[in-house]
Amino acid sequence: MWTLRLLSVLLLAACVLGGAVPAKPAIEDEDEHMHPDLRSNARTRARIIEGEETQDYWLSASKRHILEKLNYVRNERRAKNIILFLGDGMGLATLAAARSYVGGEEQKLSFEEFPYTGLSKTYCVDKIVPDSASTSTSYLCGVKANYGTIGVNAHVRRGDCQAMANSTNHVFSVGKWAMDAGKAAGLVTTTRVTHASPAGVYAHTADREWENNAVLEEACGEQAEELDDIAVQLIHGEVGSKLKVILGGGKRSFYDPQFYDKGRRTDGRDLVAEFEALSEGNTFVKTQKKLLKVNVNETDRLLGLFSKSHLHYHLEQLADPDNNEPTLEQMTEKAIEMLQKEENGYFLFVEGGKIDISHHDTMARIALDETAEFSKAIKRARELTNLEDTLIVVTSDHSHTFSVGGYQPRGSDIFGEAEAKGTDGKPYLALSYANGKSFDQYYDTEGHERFDLSSLLSEDAAQLFPATAPLESETHGGEDVGVFASGPWAHLFTGVYEQNTIPHLLAFAACVGDGKTACD
Repeated sequence: MWTLRLLSVLLLAACVLGGAVPAKPAIEDEDEHMHPDLRSNARTRARIIEGEETQDYWLSASKRHILEKLNYVRNERRAKNIILFLGDGMGLATLAAARSYVGGEEQKLSFEEFPYTGLSKTYCVDKIVPDSASTSTSYLCGVKANYGTIGVNAHVRRGDCQAMANSTNHVFSVGKWAMDAGKAAGLVTTTRVTHASPAGVYAHTADREWENNAVLEEACGEQAEELDDIAVQLIHGEVGSKLKVILGGGKRSFYDPQFYDKGRRTDGRDLVAEFEALSEGNTFVKTQKKLLKVNVNETDRLLGLFSKSHLHYHLEQLADPDNNEPTLEQMTEKAIEMLQKEENGYFLFVEGGKIDISHHDTMARIALDETAEFSKAIKRARELTNLEDTLIVVTSDHSHTFSVGGYQPRGSDIFGEAEAKGTDGKPYLALSYANGKSFDQYYDTEGHERFDLSSLLSEDAAQLFPATAPLESETHGGEDVGVFASGPWAHLFTGVYEQNTIPHLLAFAACVGDGKTACD
């Protein structure tokens, strides 16, 4: 409206002054800026799949999709087994870019073939954009919580030792609900097993950083005597002490330095030895070879810690001839072998945690490779399990400020330059972040202009991608994340819903917990 009024004033002024009527705004030019014709600038020919240039190709594809949907039969059997896959930091932009990485924009990741999809709202009680601790409480315990806290309700704020000590503030995961119903439970992660996401299965803490006694005691002082750090809760806690399989990284929080030189405990304890002493059937492994050789029929409980902290990125593992860390797919397969022995079924949590960590460092190449590895683990899990009795749900805890932009041709390098240049005459990348530590690498803070990134591009997996605002670590994003489901009651996971709904839907399908279930 204000534009029309301004135009009227200008016309009136022109008439009064005897001047020319102002030219009509160049709407066509504005549209050209928004949707430029890049044919003359094309550096690469777009990859066209045979038949795509015809309408029949697309019409036939749509008809096939409709028939597939019509042929789906809702599975309303009780879910004997539940597997929850968590792609940490795997937002929708990451999925779109990962398709290009694995072969093309028209490709699908394994879980995108699942018949039912939804969207999860990820905010936590006190933040619009959440962290992985509060979200783990949400998608595992069914309750939204405060930023930085795990397995507690929102009466507990981050760092509140006293509120953490009050057990009435503790909330329990769907893993415990499953165990209470006679099922087994376990977890797998590429991060530390005491990290924010896996800790949601078994821990109750006012601060995600309290993974060992040293940091807990520093924060809570004398009150720490009545509190357990996350690693102790995993070995001796109400839930952790009953988990059948625990695979990931993070040895440092389980040892005093006298037992492991990189240990961070200061209480003289060796929690791994304590785990082994709990039962003759408990087995500890620390290498890929040992893991693959585990005889599940002779193992009651399995603990695998394969690195000091997080496991290395998959691309780092490939580049290291001495690598002895397992892949996410290998850990997932061994976990399923362990749990399939259980007559009453199981709950398994599997996290592809280093999607998130690489995004925090603006390392897009690694983030997409970790997403591809995550997809492989899900594909293997679906192959190893029965679609009729095993519900598999795939989701994320939050997204990142990662984006895919530009109008580059189909089939071009997703890590390369966009097709057009910026108004400063310099190229920009198709992949970028709203903030992060790479700001200074792409922007000349003294000259107040962008560097010409043509000289910055490389094939290095650890290459940083541009960030608009300078931060030491790139932040999470606040938009909804995808949910993909296959198996019994998978159709319940459609729509847009609060993230804390997820474990209640899992529990409904498996007839566990104290809420309404499929068995009612």
